[in-house]
Amino acid sequence: MFPSDTIYSFFLIAQMSTSVTANSLLFMIYIYTFLIQPQLKKPIDWIFMHLTMANILNIIFHSMPEVMSSFGVKRFLDNIGCQIFLYIYRVTRGLSICTTSLLSVFQAITISPSHSKWARLKFKLSTWIFPSFLFFWVINMLIYIQVIRVMGAKLNFNMVGQGYVNAYCQSKKMNMRYPGPFVSSMVIRDLLFVALMIMSSLYMVGLLYSHHRRAQHIHSSSLSSQTSPENRATHTILLLVFCFVFFYFLHNLLTLFVLCRTEKNTRLESISGFLSTCYPTLCPFFLMKNNKMIPKLLCFLSNMKMTFPWRAFSG
Repeated sequence: MFPSDTIYSFFLIAQMSTSVTANSLLFMIYIYTFLIQPQLKKPIDWIFMHLTMANILNIIFHSMPEVMSSFGVKRFLDNIGCQIFLYIYRVTRGLSICTTSLLSVFQAITISPSHSKWARLKFKLSTWIFPSFLFFWVINMLIYIQVIRVMGAKLNFNMVGQGYVNAYCQSKKMNMRYPGPFVSSMVIRDLLFVALMIMSSLYMVGLLYSHHRRAQHIHSSSLSSQTSPENRATHTILLLVFCFVFFYFLHNLLTLFVLCRTEKNTRLESISGFLSTCYPTLCPFFLMKNNKMIPKLLCFLSNMKMTFPWRAFSG
């Protein structure tokens, strides 16, 4: 294994372990809130919870084959394994796009002024969450049925080939029927939800800017310096959207560049795969920023450390 391969393997393992741990911790915090402290739960928490679940599945089913390959494991996936891993990875990646878009739209409607045309939708938001989740699952599972039909295990590990290729799997070009509708459905879905994401984010930026301008006319520092929970949540969601859009376009540009090349470049493909998992890795840390349970958890761990100091276990 070359030094560059060792470094890449280290980053893969660090990224996967960090992402799975952070998303799992956040997911358990939401479960704890819903079961133990239901008075603290908000409708938007269901969207956060759905996003963290999609992130966990996405990072596991994308990174696990790469990690196993970096350790030199042969035949980790057969035909069925390739179909399952790539299908779940693609579906959860689509769920991440759709859920982030829903999150942005949800918050934009939530903070809209009472005189806005969107104000009348506020009371219906909570009833749309679960139907939206069902729609996201159905549409993404239908889009990627083609993946099950065309993916298979690599028979020759020295073969580079054309089409989609990773450490263990490769697309079967001879069985690839009707690629136009398959690609078109993915492009239309991405354009639709990314456009909704960007438009709702721009709307929220406009609302926050107007609020800031109004606050400047208030001379009381106690009023102008305070930030409402809604504004803090809006800032977090805007940061999430910016992070998603940045890595989304960066990943897609690099993927297009790789596809346009006549020869395969495994280094660029590895970088592209790494970029595709940056958003689910960073996402939980943004969400933890304004979660009220995080300071309580840190305080609890600090008290545990004081109660059971490490020297007590040193013998």
